[in-house]
Amino acid sequence: MELLIGRVIKSHGIKGELVVEPTTDEPEVRYAVGEVLHGTQGKKEHTLTVKSVRVHKGRLLIFFEEIHDRTTADTLRGTQFFAPPLEDPDDDGFYDHELEGLRVIHNGADVGEVTGVTHGPAQSLLELTLDGGKEVLVPFVEEIVPDIDLEAGTCTITPPEGLFDL
Repeated sequence: MELLIGRVIKSHGIKGELVVEPTTDEPEVRYAVGEVLHGTQGKKEHTLTVKSVRVHKGRLLIFFEEIHDRTTADTLRGTQFFAPPLEDPDDDGFYDHELEGLRVIHNGADVGEVTGVTHGPAQSLLELTLDGGKEVLVPFVEEIVPDIDLEAGTCTITPPEGLFDL
């Protein structure tokens, strides 16, 4: 599975530099000098090598070895870059796609499914669809979600009383 790591917004200047909006937690790794990026633009596929990169107003300004002028840079507008997930054995976090589809276990019983993840400024929320169709949001914190078992495909929850009544 490949993840969206960014997209080309527009060209910048006359020498072929591009404005890229990163959608990854580690842009310094994904867009390091020398990295080869794979992108799609509709049915077109692009393979581009990062020549230089700098941060400007929360976005990246990137020169690619294959792009030498503004005209060529303009043709890449809308290109989306994809890459496989980064593996970090010390990271105990989860990707959204790993959580979606997990069966929800409460008091030893299967009560529903994780259908999505919402990221808020303070914490993330798991979107659950309980058996019977009721949709609820559960704070994704260890006190309420003490166990995620990807191999078993389960998410154990211990919600406080009344959380599902809201």
